[in-house]
Amino acid sequence: MIRITLKDGSVREYAEAVKIRDAAASISPSLAKSALAGEVDGIVRDLDYKIEKDCRLNILTFNDKGGKNAYRHTSSHILAHAVKRLYPEARLAIGPAIEEGFYYDFDLETPFTPDDLSKIENEMAAIVKADYPLERFTLPRDEAIKFMEEKGEPYKAELIRELPEGEEISFYRQGEFVDLCAGPHVPSTGKIKAFKLLSVAGAYWRGNEKNKMLQRIYGTSFPSQNDLNEYLKRLEEAKKRDHIKLGRELELFTTAEPVGQGLPLLMPKGAKVIQILQRFVEDEEERRGYQFTRTPYMAKSDLYKISGHWSHYRDSMFVLGDEEKDVEVMALRPMTCPFQFMIYNSRLHSYRELPVRYSETATLFRNESSGEMHGLIRLRQFTISEGHIICTPEQLEAEFSGVLDLINYMMDTLGIKEDIWYRFSKWDPANRSKYIDNPEAWEDTQAKMKAILDKLRIDYAEADGEAAFYGPKLDIQFKNVHGKEDTIITVQIDFALPERFDMFYIDKNSEKKRPYIIHRTSVGCYERTLAMLIEKYAGAFPTWLSPVQVKLLPIAESHHDYAGSLADRLKSLGLRCELDRRNEKIGYKIREAQLEKVPYMLIIGDKEKESGTVSVRSRKEGDLGAMAADDFINKILNEVNSRAK
Repeated sequence: MIRITLKDGSVREYAEAVKIRDAAASISPSLAKSALAGEVDGIVRDLDYKIEKDCRLNILTFNDKGGKNAYRHTSSHILAHAVKRLYPEARLAIGPAIEEGFYYDFDLETPFTPDDLSKIENEMAAIVKADYPLERFTLPRDEAIKFMEEKGEPYKAELIRELPEGEEISFYRQGEFVDLCAGPHVPSTGKIKAFKLLSVAGAYWRGNEKNKMLQRIYGTSFPSQNDLNEYLKRLEEAKKRDHIKLGRELELFTTAEPVGQGLPLLMPKGAKVIQILQRFVEDEEERRGYQFTRTPYMAKSDLYKISGHWSHYRDSMFVLGDEEKDVEVMALRPMTCPFQFMIYNSRLHSYRELPVRYSETATLFRNESSGEMHGLIRLRQFTISEGHIICTPEQLEAEFSGVLDLINYMMDTLGIKEDIWYRFSKWDPANRSKYIDNPEAWEDTQAKMKAILDKLRIDYAEADGEAAFYGPKLDIQFKNVHGKEDTIITVQIDFALPERFDMFYIDKNSEKKRPYIIHRTSVGCYERTLAMLIEKYAGAFPTWLSPVQVKLLPIAESHHDYAGSLADRLKSLGLRCELDRRNEKIGYKIREAQLEKVPYMLIIGDKEKESGTVSVRSRKEGDLGAMAADDFINKILNEVNSRAK
């Protein structure tokens, strides 16, 4: 007798081994119809998987992550099947499911065109209509390599060679198409009801820019055409909000090939938004007891050897000089912590002085691979609101809580608090070479962080293997308009670097004690925050953040003097305004100001000049009509000073 415990806790008994599909049918015919895969003791399996012992079983549909992944993984195989039919010379690389769909990488000398994607979609439709079953089989390593080589698939053969000894090597067949794959998949190609190929991009094999550039076809799939249509509609809206598109249209930033990838050029308007953010952050941090520092952009390798970056992070650093040629080796800084620790160590500290809170608006450098960089979100040079708190063990909880209060205040003020969530990132004991090797300290520090998070009632997900090399961290996560998840802010508890830098304080018994260190940012990377704000507000920033808050639009040249005097008054009050003196029709000037997403337009003609008023058009509220200049100034100053969203 086999006992299967279902998701709701109920138990079903079967006299003999049972396939997942049959177990689903015994529960409910409708469940069997919508089933795509099954999760057996936490592992996602095909519906044909035979259960032979007691287990926990969760039947997966498209509403479950595992079911969605199986559905889209099969969609990627259908894509590869179609490409091989149309372009037999194409060589297959990899084709996984991803959060919003799937992709497959191909080695084909001729670039895919939009017309090619249409042909491929038509061929995919034929494969779906044929309803080929997906049949799993395995081969021994040598046979598997030979099998792929005979098919002219060198990338697949390479993957097989790198599998650990004893690893089961499985394949899936659908019609005449066979692919190396661990699965799982849906039962047949006919299960895929609606799909769309979205784009083609370049992608290096294995994500390594030293390898060959392949062609990656992106697509998505859903259980119904209505679901697909809704997604495509959302995708069009996302494209309108894309920070790269809007950033260029609104003249916030640009890029230039001679400058290099991951090195954006902030234009005056974009630089102004960053400046506003920096002033806001620096003033708020000072109000909360942070001491501002300024440290070098580079240091000798000696500093990074002390911190551990040289052994754990060197591949991500820009290194200057050559050790082999006996030239002094330096590196651009990837973070400021070692520098601020040197400031702390410049004199003795009593426990009465702790906590010490250092902050810095720090320009950092990280050698990101070309495939990782995207707009303002991931860069090779960026500026961050970095800070470090050196405190006693007794102060750790209160200081950590204070950091979260600062972050939440910043996110709330910027209007993006509802778009973020928390991830507790821990080390991976199975990959100890990635971290400072002190398992006892790791477990102790993670337990302390977890206790603090639970006491603060932070709703978080846990993620093994995502910690910094020197300690666990709380990551604040967000998704861009295309659904790509990224970390915008981190808070880390550091047990390792105080010892490596021989940091201490003198306690009340006049004894040396190691402090705890909290690494933190308050808004994270300014460039990434700008990208988030562009997408959040579709470029229409709140008035307090707008690079131009007011546009004065005189109707004729005779109105320039009055408009100019009003512009001078607004500027004297710290408001950012522009005066449009061009000899254009007022309708044209209004349309341009609307496209620039300026919060307020002041239209000035004879009536306004004679009465000392302005005709106000609000981006949010529309035409507000005539208003005394003083009344408008009070209105906008209240809006700016309250940082209204």
